Amino acid sequence: MLSRRSVRVKVMQLLYMLNRDESLELSELQKAYQGGIWRAFELYIYHLYLTLRVAQYADKDAANRAAKLVPSEEDKVFDPRLSKNPCTQSLANHVDFLNMVKKYGFTESVDEDHIRSLYNAFSDTDEYKAYLSLEAPSDVDHAKILLELYRFLSANDLFLDMTEDRFNNWSDDESLVMGAMKKTLKAMPLSGDFYKEHEPSDETVREFGAELLTLTAREDAALLAEIQPMLKNWDADRVAILDMIMLKMALCELLHFPTIPTKVTLNEFVEISKIYSTDKSKEFINGILDRLMKKLLEEGRIVKEGRGLIDQ
Repeated sequence: MLSRRSVRVKVMQLLYMLNRDESLELSELQKAYQGGIWRAFELYIYHLYLTLRVAQYADKDAANRAAKLVPSEEDKVFDPRLSKNPCTQSLANHVDFLNMVKKYGFTESVDEDHIRSLYNAFSDTDEYKAYLSLEAPSDVDHAKILLELYRFLSANDLFLDMTEDRFNNWSDDESLVMGAMKKTLKAMPLSGDFYKEHEPSDETVREFGAELLTLTAREDAALLAEIQPMLKNWDADRVAILDMIMLKMALCELLHFPTIPTKVTLNEFVEISKIYSTDKSKEFINGILDRLMKKLLEEGRIVKEGRGLIDQ
């Protein structure tokens, strides 16, 4: 689930924390990094669980309709298929998934009234009504309505409030989690270790992210010394903090990560600057990195493994 860009963002945020609080130890940052990486996966499990809980509320809806003294014709024919279908059941009966839900403490923390409100809002949608009108829905139909349910939830203020209450910086992982959720729901009914592909991989987390964090922090002074001559009329103290952090990280990648193409490094930090820094940052980052890269190439200090990894 985690892309290298999201890992770079997490590293950047931790280096910013270090810049603001020099009393922080590198070991503390490394621990925070590992925790932050797994929080994205925890958020994915949380969204999957909330989607399941809302779908399962169809059973309660059916019970409430049946308990009416004067049920309508719609009440009499209501089918709680949103809960009972094979796709929903494949998640509801998945032992490993339920164990993770229990481990993270989601069962006790989710308000039943919130689930009811979310279900009632979704039950008014045309998509849900069309689904209930199908005579013999297939697994494809069941998976499709669960995907529609998640799309509805991810745009619902109550659902977003529930997410932000538990994951206050969830916006950093929003696109990752939504992508993983859509992939999972489209693959329903689920079986085996479906969630494994969304766990942080050792290669991304340890070999890239953790090393990038460690090297950039440890070589801070040396990286700054390389960057300063490239600033021309700019004083290093006047460079935006995040911009300087991104420059140091990018330089660290150029020098110490032989399997990452130079063009990828440059493009990635330009794109990150568009989201997290000022309007003029992308041109500034692009210009400084371009000069840095040319200088390092001329000096033979950029060594990449494999063909096509250096774009001059």
